Amino acid sequence: MTFVYLIIGIVVGAALALGIYIPVRKSMLKGRKEEILEKAEIEGENIKKEKILQAKEKFLQLKSEHEKAVAEKNAQIKETEIRIKQQLNTNNQLGENLQRKIKEADSMKQSLQAQKENLERKVQEYDKLRLDVNKQIEAIAGMSATEAKNMLMENMKAEARTEAQAYINDTMDEARLNAAKEAKRIVINTIQRTATETAIENAVTTFPIENDEIKGRIIGREGRNIRALEAATGVEIVVDDTPDTILLSAFDPVRREVARLALHQLVIDGRIHPARIEEVVTKVQKQLEDEILETGKRTCIDLGIHGMNIELVRMIGRMKYRSSYGQNLLQHSREVANICAIMAAELGLNVKLAKRAGLLHDIGKVSEEEPELPHAILGMKLAEQYKERPEICNAIGSHHEEVEMTSIISPIVLVGDAISGARPGARREVIESYIKRLKGMEDLAAAYPGVTKSYAIQAGRELRVIVGAEEVSDEQAATLSGEIAQKIQNEMTYPGQVKITVIRETRSVAYAK
Repeated sequence: MTFVYLIIGIVVGAALALGIYIPVRKSMLKGRKEEILEKAEIEGENIKKEKILQAKEKFLQLKSEHEKAVAEKNAQIKETEIRIKQQLNTNNQLGENLQRKIKEADSMKQSLQAQKENLERKVQEYDKLRLDVNKQIEAIAGMSATEAKNMLMENMKAEARTEAQAYINDTMDEARLNAAKEAKRIVINTIQRTATETAIENAVTTFPIENDEIKGRIIGREGRNIRALEAATGVEIVVDDTPDTILLSAFDPVRREVARLALHQLVIDGRIHPARIEEVVTKVQKQLEDEILETGKRTCIDLGIHGMNIELVRMIGRMKYRSSYGQNLLQHSREVANICAIMAAELGLNVKLAKRAGLLHDIGKVSEEEPELPHAILGMKLAEQYKERPEICNAIGSHHEEVEMTSIISPIVLVGDAISGARPGARREVIESYIKRLKGMEDLAAAYPGVTKSYAIQAGRELRVIVGAEEVSDEQAATLSGEIAQKIQNEMTYPGQVKITVIRETRSVAYAK
C-alpha cells in the first residue's frame, strides 16, 4: 500500500509541476515572439528605405543617359540638315551650269548647221564648175574623162611596176649582203665570247707516292696486291724505276679515276691486301657515281637549266670522264650550250631551249646500253624517253643531219657543235680511234658466255678476261682464250700482237660466328 501511495504522490506532483510550467512557458514564448516581430519590422523598414534610394539613383542615371543620347541625336540631325542644304546648293549651281552649257550647245549647233549649209552650197558650185571644166577638156582633147583616166592609170601602173621590181632587186641584193655580214658577225662574236680552253684527256694518270716502301706494299707479296687491284679496277698499274711515281694506264678515264682514288685511300689507311682492295674499290665506285651525279647537277645549275630528268643529269655528269676525238665531252657540251644560247639571243629565239639542246646534243655518247645506232639518233631516243620537248629531241637527232630538221633551233645546235669541234686544236682523231678500238676489243670478249669482266690494258697489247668459276672450267678457259684471239685476229685491225689472258679464280668463303 505504501508503494502505491508513493506512486500516486509522484504522479500528482508531476501533474502539478506540469500545470505550473505550461503557463509560465507560454508567457515567456509570447514575450520572445513580440520582440522578434518588432525587430523584423525595423529591418523591413530599413530595407525598404535602401531599395527606394537605389531606385532613385538608377532613375537619375537612366535619365542622364537618355538626355545624353537625345543630345547626340539632335546634333546628328543638325549636321545632316546642314549637309543636305549644302548638297542642295551645289545641285542648284550644277543645274545652272548645265542650263548655261545647253544654251551654248544650242547656239553652237545653229552655227554648225549654218556652216554645213554654206559648205554644201560651195560643194555644189564646185561640182558644177568641175563638170564644165571636164566638158571643155574633153572637147579640146577629143576623148572622154573615163578614157583619159584609164590611160593615165595604165601608164602609172607600168611605171610603178618597173620601179617596184627595181626596188625589190635592190632590196634582195642588200638583204643577201647584210645576211652574210650578220651571220659572220654572230658566229665571230659567239666564238669570241665562248673562247675556253679545250681539255685533252690522256690515257695515263700519274699517282705520286712518298717513298719506295709504299711502292713495295702496293705490289704486295709476289705481286698479289697489284694483281688484285688490276683485276678489281681494270687498270694497268705500271711500277718501274721512276722515283716516287706509279703510272695508272687505261683508255677509260672512269677506271683510272677509280684506281687513283682507291690507291689514295689504301695508302692513307695503310692496310693493303686483296680483301681490303676489293672493299675500297667497291666503295670508291659508289662515291664516284655520287660525284658524277653531283657534277651533272652542278653543270645544270651553272647553265641555268632546270626540271631535267635525273637520269639525263647523271649522263651529263658522266660526260666529264668521256672524250670525243680527244676533246673532253662535258667541256665540249657546255661550250656548245653557251654558243647556242648566244646565237639564239642574237636571232631573237628561245635562249633556254637552245642552251638545253646544246648541252644534251651528245648525250648518246655516254649511254650505257650502246646499241648499234649513231650517237645522235640514240641521244634523240633518250631525250624522248625522258620527256624532253620535241624541239630539243629533233635538235639532238639532227645535229649531224641524220634526221630532217623540223625545229628552228636544230640548225643552231648543228652550227654550235661545228664551231666547238672545228676550232684548231680542239680535237684529235688518233685518240678517238684508239679508244674505240680498245672498247671494241673489250665488248668482243664480254660477249662470250661466262665472262664477267674484260679489260684492255698495256695500250691494247693485252686483253684480260675474267670468267666465273661456276660457269667456265679450266679446260673451257684455255679454249676461250684461243677463240677470243682468233676472233680478234679475224674481225679487228690492230698494230703488233694482242695477248689474251683468261683468269679463272675459285674462292671458298666461310664465316666464323
